Amino acid sequence: MIDERVLAALLPRVEEAVREAAATEIMPRFRHLAPGEVSEKKGPYDLVTAADREAEAYLTRALTAILPGSAVVGEEGVHAEPARYAALAGEAPVWIVDPVDGTRPFVHGKTGFCTLVALAHRGETLASWTHAPALEQFATAVRGGGAWLDGERLSTGSAVPGAELEVSSSHHEYTTPERRRALLGLRVPGVRIRPSAGSAGLEYLALARGEFDGTAYDWENAWDHAAGLLLVTEAGGAQTTVSGEPFRLAGGNALPFTAARDAATAERIRRLLSGG
Repeated sequence: MIDERVLAALLPRVEEAVREAAATEIMPRFRHLAPGEVSEKKGPYDLVTAADREAEAYLTRALTAILPGSAVVGEEGVHAEPARYAALAGEAPVWIVDPVDGTRPFVHGKTGFCTLVALAHRGETLASWTHAPALEQFATAVRGGGAWLDGERLSTGSAVPGAELEVSSSHHEYTTPERRRALLGLRVPGVRIRPSAGSAGLEYLALARGEFDGTAYDWENAWDHAAGLLLVTEAGGAQTTVSGEPFRLAGGNALPFTAARDAATAERIRRLLSGG
């Protein structure tokens, strides 16, 4: 595991790199994308832009220079070369990067996007950085050291016993039949589905701030979840897959999974997802 002193030394350098990537590669293209700078990956709901590619390239160079010998698992790099994802199960420290989380809002000129970076080693997420440049927000989390937003400590708070749950959820129409049935377990009295913000990273940040109760997601790409899960747990929350096991960065999780403001709420959501 990475020494605590090494980790403490690299924290401000990573923040600087994330801010610089946003300032040089993302924000100049915000609301100024040329037609040739937007394309589809798997369909019209899976977009990629020049900002995604160039910001990930910038961060790949910067982060591996900050921590020599480390690997990068980034959304665009894995799309081009799927075998890169296997680094999450290896021995080297891994930077997990989503250069523009919320590409569709970004393309449509909306502010609901962010850059996500997490540092993991041997399956454990050690630190995370969530930067929403258009909202001028920067959140960090360190394993065992708490979660912070712009210098203020974050807390998920506790659910009110018996109160209605507000849950951010994957859409049940865009998944497998098994996961659809699980997600439909939330469509019961006492649960309100939160409208999607279009960015998992910003949903995790809102949860870490105590703005709602929990999530129910049915996909497991590490770049979407690693930073936010650490942010939520360090703010006092909890997470579990539908099987009751913790979420694994390398994949193979029982899905859906949940992150919630406290352990009792996580278990309540898990039971709804598992039909219990």
